[in-house]
Amino acid sequence: MQDSPFPRPLVVGIDVGGTKTQLRADTGSATVVDHVRSSSGWRPHDPVAAVDWLCALIDEALPAGTLPSSVAVGGHACETPRQCEGIRSVLQERLGVPCLVVGDAELLVPAAGLDKGVGLVAGTGSVAVGRRPDGTLVQVGGWGAALGDEGGAAGLVREAARAVWAAHDRGEAPDALAEGLVSAFGVAEVPALGAALESATDVSAEWGRHAPVLFEAAAKGSLIADEVIAEGGRSLASLVVLLAGRGVPVDDVVVSGGTVLAQPALHDALLASLAILLPGARLRPLRVAPVTGAVTLARSLV
Repeated sequence: MQDSPFPRPLVVGIDVGGTKTQLRADTGSATVVDHVRSSSGWRPHDPVAAVDWLCALIDEALPAGTLPSSVAVGGHACETPRQCEGIRSVLQERLGVPCLVVGDAELLVPAAGLDKGVGLVAGTGSVAVGRRPDGTLVQVGGWGAALGDEGGAAGLVREAARAVWAAHDRGEAPDALAEGLVSAFGVAEVPALGAALESATDVSAEWGRHAPVLFEAAAKGSLIADEVIAEGGRSLASLVVLLAGRGVPVDDVVVSGGTVLAQPALHDALLASLAILLPGARLRPLRVAPVTGAVTLARSLV
């Protein structure tokens, strides 16, 4: 890449999500590039491979001959400061401009125009992040659908299956939730759900895509679905409680993710639990793209 034909500084923010990636280039007075593509091929546990992928994305998205003044990346599955720093150092050496790499949930607070608070994601998975007053990063949750991600789409499906199995063991007839899951997974009866879930090759994606069944069942009057959703809201609120206990300011909780923002029942369950567990916390649904936070961070580097 050569020097930029645009007025400097041209900052680049990148949000690498679990499914899609968005790159936005901004001059401060205008957005000159807003590029969306699949996150396929993103390998955040290999710094060189991750940087190769990011540089290819930048070359693909920016006009020929454009060099950014700074780059900030929020990366899915960038789980520790050490991992993020490994990618950042390689990226900065490769591009020769100031760079920053954080986990994608860290984009939410700056995207909301705040300088402190909690970023809470409930999409396919779930995670919460924040920083102590001394700048130390604290992340909780995000352990994947097999072990955690409570309140995310895949975790909700896992807990829904557990709940209908428990009802089956109590001798109860299948309700709307059980019928919905049996149909969604293409099995004949509730006991067969176990094998269907275990056969998934991409657990998060394959479980998570069935989450709408839970909310449809609740709308049909399933009390089991209602309780699974309520517990999902409590689990998400509990992530914020964990951050508060570790010294993170939690006055503002910026929430994003396709599951919690698309499903009012889960959002309301989270809001109700947060009001009980942390009455002073304000829930702020993010109404702009998280990449906005990456642009803000990139601008701070110039």
